[in-house]
Amino acid sequence: MLAIDGPSGAGKSTLAAEVVAGLEACGCRTELVSTDAFATWDDPVAWWPRLLDGVLRPLAAGRPGAYRRMDWTTGVPRPGEIVRVAVPDVLVLEGVSSGRTSARSLLSHLCWVDGGSAAGRLARTVARDGAAARGELGRWQRFEHGWFAVDGTAAAAGTRLS
Repeated sequence: MLAIDGPSGAGKSTLAAEVVAGLEACGCRTELVSTDAFATWDDPVAWWPRLLDGVLRPLAAGRPGAYRRMDWTTGVPRPGEIVRVAVPDVLVLEGVSSGRTSARSLLSHLCWVDGGSAAGRLARTVARDGAAARGELGRWQRFEHGWFAVDGTAAAAGTRLS
């Protein structure tokens, strides 16, 4: 399992898609799970047991996993579709808190993506998610800054990218 972690707007999703494409081009069975499918503005990290019980434990036991993706189509998160996760050769877990302390014993590798300044990352996330999300994105950045400081994610990473 490869975790690609870092702050919002850092480029984690882009890197994860490139990694998955590269692995699949080499014939590797790969699954990608994003923490964005679990997190909400009001629950940025406490959803972890759903990922652990629905995906990580079953895959570790050689069984397929599944989870219910958050649906943001109305602008308010609500439980959405069930996503099935086949047993892969490599699971790429991408997103804020994917390399959290409680997951590190499960990881084969942790990659930290820094993404530059907070202002630059905020501009990228606003461009991606829309100006209406600016307030929530700013609040999210303040949360993740504290989260990463306490969790020590960047310092634990085997690979650190700017």
